[in-house]
Amino acid sequence: MTEQKKRRPYSSALRQEQAEATRQRIAGAARELMIRKGYADTTMAEVAREAGVALQTLYTSCPGGKPALAKLVYDITLAGDARPLPQSDRPEVQAIIDEPDPVHKLARYAAMATGILRRVQPVHRVLRSAAAASPADAGLQEVLADIERERLKGSHGPAHHLHALGALRPGLTPARAAEQIYILTSTENFEKLTEVCAWTEAEYEEWLAGILAAALLQG
Repeated sequence: MTEQKKRRPYSSALRQEQAEATRQRIAGAARELMIRKGYADTTMAEVAREAGVALQTLYTSCPGGKPALAKLVYDITLAGDARPLPQSDRPEVQAIIDEPDPVHKLARYAAMATGILRRVQPVHRVLRSAAAASPADAGLQEVLADIERERLKGSHGPAHHLHALGALRPGLTPARAAEQIYILTSTENFEKLTEVCAWTEAEYEEWLAGILAAALLQG
């Protein structure tokens, strides 16, 4: 019995590691197919084949079907991996929290946001295009709505952190600060500045850091 108990943590960790690897393969295969073929023309069977998993395994990992697969692709692309680790617990966020200077905090935040936008922009564009072409696809519309709700919710973290430090400019509430962060870090803004205006990512990051500091911090 004692020996069994000793094995369990290892077995549990191994199962989790295998599950993460499977989700990573599924998300990688789906992302490549969706970007190449579009959301509508990517089938669950193709994704399972490309990921090297049984179709049932794919549906088990994405119990909501294709819209759930799209959300899995977005979430893993945003995080950079399939670990069940909240963004708030990741090293980049901890570095922002540990930085004592508010201006430098926002510079670090802008660098992190630029990296995330670089990853998610192709996926987000595919999903937006598919949703515009299929307004009756309630599942896909809900995925995009969820993404925006989560982005707004995530923007409250840095806003409340700055408020707790007394760094927000007078009269600016954490809620209003979060709304400005949410808008300024949108995928659409990133696309327009880097594609239409032909800014480099470094120029975008510098602009984002500056505009966040000007909008949020005390003068």
